[in-house]
Amino acid sequence: MIQGGKVGLRARQESDVPVLHGELYNDVRTRSRGDSRPWVPIAPDATESPFAIGAPSPEAALFSVVELETQELAGEALLWGIDTHNRTAHLGMSLRPAFRGRGLGGDVVRVLCEYGFAVRGLQRLQLETLADNTPMIAGATGAGFTLEGTLRRAAWVYGEFVDEVILGLLAQEWTARGKG
Repeated sequence: MIQGGKVGLRARQESDVPVLHGELYNDVRTRSRGDSRPWVPIAPDATESPFAIGAPSPEAALFSVVELETQELAGEALLWGIDTHNRTAHLGMSLRPAFRGRGLGGDVVRVLCEYGFAVRGLQRLQLETLADNTPMIAGATGAGFTLEGTLRRAAWVYGEFVDEVILGLLAQEWTARGKG
């Protein structure tokens, strides 16, 4: 497990899958805000579940988020689109409803940065989020990410097009900040 101040990131366990699937995937409105693919009904025990445990991949690092104080499953976090040639990756996370608004998101971002830069040796991390996702933007900018641009009306979210923003962080910026 790799730990921050409030959360730890660990390998996903079989017992995590139905909880994450039920609370994060089956919440269609929230899921449509965090995934560019259209929601389709998938059973939690299906191999197609986005939370299903699969073989390790060089293109993605999937974690379950654990709140350190309670040791409860708080959500999921991932680095995806890992490009080992250019040493870049995308960052993503989603917290269970009961764990939102508790200051955990910024810590998840910082721990993912520590993993990406210190463990994986990446030189750039990037995240894309909806322009109105103020908690994610605050967590990212608090960790040192820079707002790099807005993609106008780029995301189809539950019946309407909305703006998406791109934020980026370089390894030397992370190091200069004292690691977030």
